[in-house]
Order: sequence, then structure tokens, then C-alpha cells
Amino acid sequence: GRPTLSNAHRAHESAVNTDSIRDELDEVISLNSVSILVAEYVPFGANQIVQLNSNVGSTERVQGGYVSPAVDKHASETTLELSPEMTAVDILDYTLTNHINFEAEIRFAEASGVVQVETFGVSLNAEGTCFYGMQVEAVMDRIKDNISLDHLARLLVDVQQDSSSIVDSIISQYQRDLLNLIFLGDASNRNKVNLIIANEITPHLTADEYMDKGEYENEFKQVIGDTKAAYDISEHDTLVFGAHGLLVAGPNSRHHEPLLCAYLQFITIDVFVQNFFARLWILNDDMHKTYVIIEECGDRDPSALKRIRRRICKLGHDIIMLEEILGYLLEALDIIEIPPEPPEQAGRALYERLEISGMRSQLVRRTTDLKKNVGGASRYLEVLREMTTVLQEDRIFAISCKQETNTTRLVELQANNEKTALLLQLLVATFAGILAFAFLDRVTGSWSVVNVAYMARLVEVMKLPFAWFGISIAFWVFFGFGLLKYFEFLAFKAQGLTTIQLRFEKRIVTERLFELVSTKHYSYEQRTISAEGFEIVTFTYQEMNWGPGNGKPLVTVEFDITNSFLLNVRISYNRRAAKNKMLTFNARDLQQRLMDEFNIMSIWDMQSEDHSDTALAIDKRAAIEVDSQNDKDTPRA
Repeated sequence: GRPTLSNAHRAHESAVNTDSIRDELDEVISLNSVSILVAEYVPFGANQIVQLNSNVGSTERVQGGYVSPAVDKHASETTLELSPEMTAVDILDYTLTNHINFEAEIRFAEASGVVQVETFGVSLNAEGTCFYGMQVEAVMDRIKDNISLDHLARLLVDVQQDSSSIVDSIISQYQRDLLNLIFLGDASNRNKVNLIIANEITPHLTADEYMDKGEYENEFKQVIGDTKAAYDISEHDTLVFGAHGLLVAGPNSRHHEPLLCAYLQFITIDVFVQNFFARLWILNDDMHKTYVIIEECGDRDPSALKRIRRRICKLGHDIIMLEEILGYLLEALDIIEIPPEPPEQAGRALYERLEISGMRSQLVRRTTDLKKNVGGASRYLEVLREMTTVLQEDRIFAISCKQETNTTRLVELQANNEKTALLLQLLVATFAGILAFAFLDRVTGSWSVVNVAYMARLVEVMKLPFAWFGISIAFWVFFGFGLLKYFEFLAFKAQGLTTIQLRFEKRIVTERLFELVSTKHYSYEQRTISAEGFEIVTFTYQEMNWGPGNGKPLVTVEFDITNSFLLNVRISYNRRAAKNKMLTFNARDLQQRLMDEFNIMSIWDMQSEDHSDTALAIDKRAAIEVDSQNDKDTPRA
């Protein structure tokens, strides 16, 4: 493909802009004609490269365009609004399944007065190595030469952030998820490797003189991290190794770019493997915390099972993604070739110092070791699943035992109710007859009304055969019918029942709940002690203070006094017993009145409900991001 474009004709623009530097710079080392190459490893494969080529239009007649990671959430609408901060992509060359090289122009907003002309040359490869390169034409008023390492350090920070924005805009969501997994949701600030190539370094000293443990090393630390070693690869060329990259300076330094890029391929995988290993131990720590929750809180915390299931599902998903990343790493190490040793003396010296020949075998051993660790984590997760299954079965068994006990009680109550209903019917019939006959006896007794003249005809009728018997039966039916209607009226009032069953399973301060119950006239108290020693307390009381004329709700509170959990609350309320129909409670009113009482008494133990100390690492990172965003949004006084 064509070579990348140059912005040398715009170098003068940087001399008139402002800066945000507040430090007094002490410049000790400067570089001439500087090139920057930032490299990183991103899990790639042949299919990902094919999809990437398709996304940026490499195979189309009109290639490239503007790329943004934004997702159109209203695809059916006729308008689209996007931020102008996008990346312009211009394809240089590609192969469908191996690589793509393109030029990316960054168009991000800068602070007022700051001029930044930034164009990257980007190379993405199927083995996962991503290169972002640029030629530094000017920094501030320094055009081409005399570039200070102080300025270069600030430039590298911007390059690292912008390079993340570039690649995140064009890779798939799946790859972004893999990176967020490894870097705990902070993939935009992931560490990369810096390669700085300069035609000349001022002052030009020997390698040993640069490693002075003083101002020279401090200068190098700004751009390549803690210095490890420095070598003279030729009379004029110097190589400096750092924790985050390396610097090569000298008139022949650019001849070694292919060898340096091959080194970066391995060193980026090395950095990624280190992050992978750290993330794996964070995952193991999360699994150990899950084990502790199952062991210590499984039987005590009613809500623990839900948290345990969520943690296991998330951990299982993370392990699957780690296994996929491991597959990409092994494939990359199988694809990457070790370059041959250069024929010239300087090239051989550099090849020896880079130690490329042994890096591949070391990385393969480390990756194989990671495979064993991931396998162990997967088996550990299976153990946690088995423990969760046992915990769930124990709870189901406890519920079954409780249901069996309740069912036995219900059967006994049903048999008693049937007998009681039969006896009640007989008593009603008998009582109606007794009442009717007693009434007639009073009417026809010695001092009754039948002795008066106007009742004489009734007496004559009563002397007829079976007349008195018929009158008695009629009165019996009349009184029985009246009692039945009154019974139906009482039954009608009893049927206007509203029942609310609230399941809390929340931590409480039991002393405050006891204090609340002590203010009530409770009519029922039950204490159940399990084989493990857990004491479940049930109180039933009639609420008298929720409003005059509104009826008297019956409240049943069940809580675990041993582990301080409010389990269930049941509210029974007869709407038809309320004297004022306009003030009758509905279900929401009853629940709100109860919650108001609980809140006033401050029965909730919010500190114990906070499980942030046992949260998954990725959740802790997300909480930190939310707190940071809230701090930014909070206005300052």
C-alpha cells in the first residue's frame, strides 16, 4: 500500500498554541528526529481480522471512513446524532485473514488554545500484535529536533490513551469484553509498550554513563519506566531498556526497526500474560470469598443463596472467557516466527541484547502453566457449584419438613372443622327449636295473653287436632330462618379480608424489633429452635394505632433471633369491619404503615447488609468508577 502521509507542513502550528504544564521543566536529555511506536496485544484471530476488514470497508471500492464506537439505539428513526469526536480511517493495505494497515486521524476535542495534529499509522495482525506509530514533527516550539524527554513523556500519555480509543472504535464488542475482563473494566487505561527511535540523542554518552542512578536515569524513566539496562550496540547507537519499553538512539537506529518490531511482538504478549496471571489470582480470590460465603453464611443468611448463584454464574462466565483468551495466546505463539540473526555487527549485537531466540519458548512455558491454573480454577468452580447444590438441597429438605408438619396440622384441623361444622348445624337447629318452643310457652302459659277475651278464638283453634303442633313447627322455621340470615351476615363481614405476605430476609437489630413488639398487645408467641440452634420467633398482635374507625389489622412477624434476620410479615385486615368506609385501608396503605413503623424504630441493620467487602473484583472496580463519576458531577462550593 501507499506510505503514510506527513504533517510536517503543519509543524509550525504547535508553536503558537498554549499548554497546561504547570511544572518547571529541567531538561537534561533531548532527541532529534523522533519516532514513536506503541505496541500492545489484543486477542485476535483470523475471523476477527476478516470481520474488521469488513467493518472498515477494506474489501469495498470506497475504503475507510469515519469510525465511532457509539451504538445507534434508535435504528428505526430517520435521524442520527453523533459526537464530532470521531476517527478518520484511511486503508493502506490488508490481507483478508492476516493483517490490516491503515492511517487514523484523531479528531478529539482539546482544551481551548491547544492545537494537536495527531495521525497514527496502525497495524493490526491476526496473531494479536497491534502497532501504533507516528513521527514527531513538532512539540510546542520544538520542530523536528531538540525534543525534550519531559515533553515526550506527556506526549506518550496522550498517545497511549488515543491509541486505545482508536482500536476500541474498530474492534468487536467481544474483544472489548475480553480486554475489560483482563483489565477489570479499565481497558481504556491498559498498559502498552513504548518504542522510541531517534536519529540522535543529546548529550551523546556511553551506555554506562547514562546509567548514573541520577538525572540521566530519571529522564529515561519518564518515557520507558524504570531503567533496567543500557548497551552500546555500535559506536554511535545506544539501546536503553525500561520497564515499559525501550529507547534506541543513533544514526543507524532505524535500520533495526524490523528486529525491534519482532521483539515488541513477544514483549507485548509478555505484558499481557502478566496481566492475565494477575487477573487469574483475582479470580481465585473471588472464588475463595464465594467459598467463605457458602460456608459461613449459607445456613444463616436467607439471601445468601441468591448472591452465591450470581457470583458463580459470573465466575463461570469469566473462566470461559479466560480459556478463550488462553487459546488466542497459544495460537499467537504458534504463528509468530523468530527472525533470523542479522548479518551486520550492530544487528548481531542488538539481536543478542534483545534475546529474542529464547523469548518464545519462555512464553510458551508460561502460557502452558496458565492453562493448568485456569483448569484448576474451573475445577474449583465445580466444587463451589456442588456446595451450592448441597446448600440448596438442604434448604429444600428443611422446607419439605416444614410443609409436612404444616400439612399434618392442616389435616387435623380439617377433620376437627368438619366435626365442628356438623355440631354447629345441629346446635343451631336445636337452639332454634328451643327458642321457638320457649316463646310459645311464654305466650300460652298461665299468665299469658290467651286468657284475655280477644285471644279466645286462638284458643279454640289450638284445640283442633295437630293445630298446636303446626304452630310450633312454623315458629321453629321462623326462628331458624332468622338465625341463619344473621349467621350469613356475620360470614359476609368476615369475608372482606385483605391478606399481605411480605418476605424480607433482611438484616435487623433484634433489640429494636423486640422494643417495637413490646409496645403491642400481642396475642400469640411461638419460638422454634432448629437442630443447628437457630431460634425462629413468631409474634402475632392486633394493631390498634393505625387510625380510629379503620379496623384493626392483625400482624404476624417472623424473624430469626439467632442470625438477626427479619424473615416474613403477614398482615390480615378485614375491610368490612371498618366503621368509616372512606378510610378503609388498601394493600399499599397497610404495607406503607408497617414500613413506616419499622423505619421509625430503625430496625434495619444497613451495615451488615453491605456486602461490598466480599464483592467480585469487577464489581468493586465498577463501584469505584461510579463513585468517581458522582464526584465529578457533584458541584463544588
